[in-house]
Amino acid sequence: MTDTMVIETAGLRKVYGGFEALSGLDLAVPAGSICGFLGRNGAGKTTAIKILLGMAHATAGSARVFGLDVGDPKAGVAIRKRIGFVSDEKDLYDFMTVAEMIRFNAGFYPTWRTDLEEKYLRAFDLPPNRRVKALSRGMRTKLALLLALSHGAELVILDEATSGLDPAAAEEVLQALVAHVAREGMTIFFSSHQLAEVDQIADRVAVIDKGRLVVSGELDDLRETWRRIRLVFPGDAPAATFNTPGVERVTRDGRMMSIVCSSNPDRIVAEAQALAPASIDVVPVTLKEIFLETVVRED
Repeated sequence: MTDTMVIETAGLRKVYGGFEALSGLDLAVPAGSICGFLGRNGAGKTTAIKILLGMAHATAGSARVFGLDVGDPKAGVAIRKRIGFVSDEKDLYDFMTVAEMIRFNAGFYPTWRTDLEEKYLRAFDLPPNRRVKALSRGMRTKLALLLALSHGAELVILDEATSGLDPAAAEEVLQALVAHVAREGMTIFFSSHQLAEVDQIADRVAVIDKGRLVVSGELDDLRETWRRIRLVFPGDAPAATFNTPGVERVTRDGRMMSIVCSSNPDRIVAEAQALAPASIDVVPVTLKEIFLETVVRED
């Protein structure tokens, strides 16, 4: 992986009427990564994607893709030529056959890869003569993905692309993406509510809440640094405030105290020992726990 950033936003804001969908989003996605874009419904994921694709304009801040300003009309055209996009809606023409849909799209891209088209027709078992309107949801997703991958895209953006797919179809799509990245060296930026999917294929995550970035980094690094510290006391767990940076949340339940931290677990343990617990246990946390602790909690 290189340090070149394919996607960069700084202080990105978007206001619809009186609603602020993005509240200063700072985002960086390195080239060659598979980045999972996570957040609750209404967190601002789709709005951010629309701005990156030139489908919406930011109220303030900046957004760049391939180093180009997405707000510049000429740059926007150049950006979209290098991007493949698959959304939950799967914008396809129902009256066309699979083959006609492919030929229609291929005409827009001088870089169209016939070898990839043929590869994914076989791999996804897509029937060339069947009309799009007769395809199942899973087959529509596979066709949309074929179109995104076959024009030689350097960046593929997926917005809930596997939503509604059965587990087998979702697994097939995910494995195709991983293999494509390994073979072609491109970048994937995908939003999903399926944390297991992100955990399975992503090497990097960005979590947003209320239009702001709350967690970002390589998934292996997050797994290495985030910890849950469990304290058991002889009596009820005391109320306590920790001064060490990295404490994300402290909860008490009877004799138990749970501390979720994003860094400095050893220093936090040392500070916790002053409370005289009967026992201390430090355990890793999962991506699901990181997500829940950062966006699904009381303010």
